[in-house]
Amino acid sequence: MAYSEIRPLLEALDEPAMVIEAGVVRVANHAARKVLGGLMEGHDVRLAIRHPQALERIIPGAAGEVDITGIGEFGRPWTLSIRKIGDGSLLVRLIDRSAMIAAEKMRVDFVANASHELRTPLTTILGYSETLADGGDLDLEVRTTFGSTIRREAERMLRIIEDLMSLSRIEAGRFVAPADRVSVADLLEQAVASARSLADAPQCNIDPFVDQNLPTVTGDRAQLLQMLDNLLSNAIRYACPAGRCVVQISAAAEGSFVRIAVTDNGPGIPSDHLRRVTERFYRVDEARSRESGGTGLGLAIVKHIVERHKGTLDIRSTVGEGTEVLVRLPVAS
Repeated sequence: MAYSEIRPLLEALDEPAMVIEAGVVRVANHAARKVLGGLMEGHDVRLAIRHPQALERIIPGAAGEVDITGIGEFGRPWTLSIRKIGDGSLLVRLIDRSAMIAAEKMRVDFVANASHELRTPLTTILGYSETLADGGDLDLEVRTTFGSTIRREAERMLRIIEDLMSLSRIEAGRFVAPADRVSVADLLEQAVASARSLADAPQCNIDPFVDQNLPTVTGDRAQLLQMLDNLLSNAIRYACPAGRCVVQISAAAEGSFVRIAVTDNGPGIPSDHLRRVTERFYRVDEARSRESGGTGLGLAIVKHIVERHKGTLDIRSTVGEGTEVLVRLPVAS
């Protein structure tokens, strides 16, 4: 077999691949050398792959696939693929399963979290409604309280479902590039007007600033407005209850981007939580988030909208001083 002809084909593969003949590694591509060691060609395969389960398949030349863990790195999952290619030679490939396993875990966690978030208000609704349905001797004040609680919890469920549907639509369209020219200045004006109706407490002020001659961006207007609404409502929801606060929102040109910043002087986010605040249903303070009507999906939606628009998202926070969220969106060409 002319191994010189096989080498270019192996190098074209992203995953580790090698040709083994009579228990010796004849050719290995760059990915295999990176994972298993650079000095493997011309040596016994048992020196390159020190994994009993893998060797049990390779040494006898048993074609097929098997899932194994731990080659090259402790705990790293692979699918070992073995194919006979003639003259007793074997094509051995290692297919990385890390991303697939991570995606499956994310899916399972998402379903579990969504079920939990919906079960909590639903349990309250069932309990209160059963009490009302029993027709016991409840005075008007108690009935009114029960009815208000049922309505509040139902509205909470509706917000969760609406956010889940919104997140699903954004993810479904993540490969479809937005095509509209959108004025960020107009979006900020509309978002601030909506946020002021939410910030009805006198201690909460919204301070907008927009550069003149701000360039347009290419985007989905509805999604970008939703992004701004989520950022402003988050700042109001978590900063203003702590006392007098100012929420600043600004937009300015920054090279080939439009830079949008939302800043508050609230309690801030501890550093160990910052990297996770864009995860679905992740809350820094669960009790406070639920009391304020948060669904735990706002920043996850923001993250996916920014990614669809090929922008960047940066969250900075200092405990006791406040939080700043920076979004950069490419200028329309």
